[in-house]
Amino acid sequence: MLEAIRRAISFLRHKQILKKLGVLFSVAVIVFACYMLYHELRNINMAAVYEAMIGTEPRLIGLAALSVAAGYFTLTFYDWFAVRAIGHGHIPYRINALAAFSSYAIGHNVGASVFTGGAVRYRIYSAWGLNAVDVAKVCFLAGLTFWLGNAAVLGMGIAYHPEAASAIDQLPPWVNRVMAFVLLGGLAGYVAWVWVKPRSVGHGTWSVQLPGGPLTLLQIAIGIIDLGFCALAMYMLVPDEPNLGFVVVAVIFVSATLLGFASHSPGGLGVFDAAMLVGLWQMDKEELLAGMLLFRVLYYLAPFFISVILLTCREIIMGARSKRLLSLETDAPAVPVGRPLKEHGGSGA
Repeated sequence: MLEAIRRAISFLRHKQILKKLGVLFSVAVIVFACYMLYHELRNINMAAVYEAMIGTEPRLIGLAALSVAAGYFTLTFYDWFAVRAIGHGHIPYRINALAAFSSYAIGHNVGASVFTGGAVRYRIYSAWGLNAVDVAKVCFLAGLTFWLGNAAVLGMGIAYHPEAASAIDQLPPWVNRVMAFVLLGGLAGYVAWVWVKPRSVGHGTWSVQLPGGPLTLLQIAIGIIDLGFCALAMYMLVPDEPNLGFVVVAVIFVSATLLGFASHSPGGLGVFDAAMLVGLWQMDKEELLAGMLLFRVLYYLAPFFISVILLTCREIIMGARSKRLLSLETDAPAVPVGRPLKEHGGSGA
């Protein structure tokens, strides 16, 4: 049975059917989301949305901003964990933090985060001796941390409150609860699988050693904390009435986020928004839309501009440093042939 599945997957990859199906799925999600977004927003009063935005308590905006900052801080440990997992512990945390923050902030806004985030990471990590294969492994392990965290949050949230997911997928609550337990069972099975003995994926230089059981639990914890802070930021900004509770908002938020990632649209634009409006249908649409726009400013736009500034400053500093080193090499006195370097104060470096 497993051999038949492996052959089927190999055939699909060879014919690029999986890639075509992925593109078709993304387009279908975007088209359906646009239809739902039009349906939800056709009677929206934009003046009321603006009034709701400027009427939001500064205290709530500040708390949401702190939650976003805490979420991005947690994101830095995605790269910290991944870089050490592939054996490059010499790279300091500050570089991991810059790479993770910049890659996610830019990838979230530009879209196709696998490629854009990978390019940003390569630019940063290549200066520390990592090659393209190393960076690909870092991206894989960081993505694994993200998906493990999503699986844990969705599984626990839907198992506790399946009606929250039913608002989006329109399935009966008991079906969602069963799927949640299946998801949690699969997650527990994966942890047990990597706990028994060392596991790896890929072949040759592309082989990646999967973290063992204890480290996988650490991965899951990092992902849960990250998503928890992001969901908390959104919870701060949605309308107070009706008070649906943090778990409901968190489940809908994570589900909407995953749909946005699946669409590959920049920032999940359109897809994320449609899912949130459909999932939180009980709330006033103008006030909910105002909260979502504020969240986009805090979670997408502000980190994007900060990351661009940081990367620009880094490039300027590195460029100036390279010119200074080149100038020193040019101005250094020539060493006569046959004379030892030490007579000229050289060290051979």
